[in-house]
Amino acid sequence: MYKTFFEGIYDYPTIRKEDYQRIINAHSQVKFSKNDFVLKAGKISKEYYLVEKGLFRSYVIDFKGNEITTGFFGANQILIEVASLFLSQASQENFQALTDGVLWKINIIDFNELFVSIQGFSEWGRSWMSNQLFISKQSSINMLTQSARHRYLQLIKTQPEIIKQVPLKYIASFLGITDTSLSRIRKEIATKS
Repeated sequence: MYKTFFEGIYDYPTIRKEDYQRIINAHSQVKFSKNDFVLKAGKISKEYYLVEKGLFRSYVIDFKGNEITTGFFGANQILIEVASLFLSQASQENFQALTDGVLWKINIIDFNELFVSIQGFSEWGRSWMSNQLFISKQSSINMLTQSARHRYLQLIKTQPEIIKQVPLKYIASFLGITDTSLSRIRKEIATKS
């Protein structure tokens, strides 16, 4: 199971089958309970995580003291605070478990060793980072050019587990709207279905 899990996340054509065992060995399993923090704002991240089970969120505290959800992480995704990990700077975001979860962590030292010693792994890393930059840019554009209703429908399509398991207040803040607006959108969608 774990080999399939790791091969699914680190899926890149030039990673050789024999390299996967080294990649797996560089990770260790960690468990989090609901509401546990994986990383708190102000701390420097020294590892990133592969989510095997559970749901997690990232959030910031805005200038008014409100929690604003910036992302969700579910099974078979990578939970990472890129700027903190690679630039050794304090995180501006909190990362918290929304459910009990099982993750696999790899520290930056082991990551760097794999990055320089396994050609396919370094190629995977560059490809993954490029994809994340594209997703981040697209998300920023969507917040400005799409209606909240459209963004909600897109979330249903791409990450249905979030809609089923995450409190509405977190989804609303992620979409940039109030709880009341999200309730209205959900009611409109339900009546049209």
